[in-house]
Amino acid sequence: MVHRTSCPAPGLWERQLTLHALQATLKGQYTTRNEKMGSEKKPLNPVLGELFFGTWPDKNGRGETTLTVEQVSHHPPITAYCIANASKGLVLTGHNAQKTSFSSGSIVVKQVGHAILTHTLPNGTVEKYLITLPRLRIDGLWYGSPYIELTDTSYIVSSTGYTATIEYKGKGYFGGKSHQYKATLVGPTGATTVAEGLWDTVSKVTSTRSRYVETGEVFVDVTGAKEEVTVKPVEEQGEWETRKLWELVAKGIRTGDYEIASREKTRIEVSPHSTVLGGLIFDSDSVFGLQNEQRQRRKDEAAAGTPWQLKYFDHVESDPDCESRTVYLPSRPSVPNPPTRRQSPRRADQ
Repeated sequence: MVHRTSCPAPGLWERQLTLHALQATLKGQYTTRNEKMGSEKKPLNPVLGELFFGTWPDKNGRGETTLTVEQVSHHPPITAYCIANASKGLVLTGHNAQKTSFSSGSIVVKQVGHAILTHTLPNGTVEKYLITLPRLRIDGLWYGSPYIELTDTSYIVSSTGYTATIEYKGKGYFGGKSHQYKATLVGPTGATTVAEGLWDTVSKVTSTRSRYVETGEVFVDVTGAKEEVTVKPVEEQGEWETRKLWELVAKGIRTGDYEIASREKTRIEVSPHSTVLGGLIFDSDSVFGLQNEQRQRRKDEAAAGTPWQLKYFDHVESDPDCESRTVYLPSRPSVPNPPTRRQSPRRADQ
């Protein structure tokens, strides 16, 4: 999150900050495991109802930023999230799912979903930004060192008439650099700022008509230390919260006790609230059967008309904020993938 600084004419400056803030998050989202472990590792599959809460405390007047995440669907797996900074009038709400395929020795992941950034200015004006998601490609499988590359194009569409187009280009078979991108910010009168570089290190402004940035200056530099989200100690977390829920699985993996890790993982995927299954060790057929049980339970709930009750988000059938912005996208049918469901934060008094 980037907070608004003092600026005599905030319009274009704020659109550039929104683009800047998005690009600054990519490294933390898509390369963290690679840096810490040498290559990408398959994450644990979230279970329906799983929760994650975090904060970034107030520093230097930026205000406190809060994070709420809930797994709102098991099949297909869909994650809803809300990041908010009340003191700066910022709320980012979105949802994310994945569709996976294989191509030329790589895993291709189509990210389904979008986010809406709402910015309430000090004068009461409300600006909204539709943020679409890039595709992922997991390369390096043949060499035993998988890593994530971003591909295709994503967009930021503002209610003010500005649109940012972000093109991602990875390393090819015969050379080139990984994690390349080019971002073009276009306003009502034409192109205003173009930035190019590497989204995991440094990018620079290559052309601009803005008075707030100059050609050649650094646009985003993410080579410094990342500020980690603050999370409550595990012993203070509820049983649905991620680090509490997966505590024994993570411990088993770290200590090399894969028997415990496998047993606890199976127990969680059957039901996060089931009791430990008597220390039983399951053969592969049993494990697959148990893991499919949660899917069957969701089908039974739907048939009985008693769907799973979400705690912090609500399903909605359409998203006017998304639909009103997609008309400005050059590839409208495929980019935002207008959803039949979207999660909006439930009020605290509900």
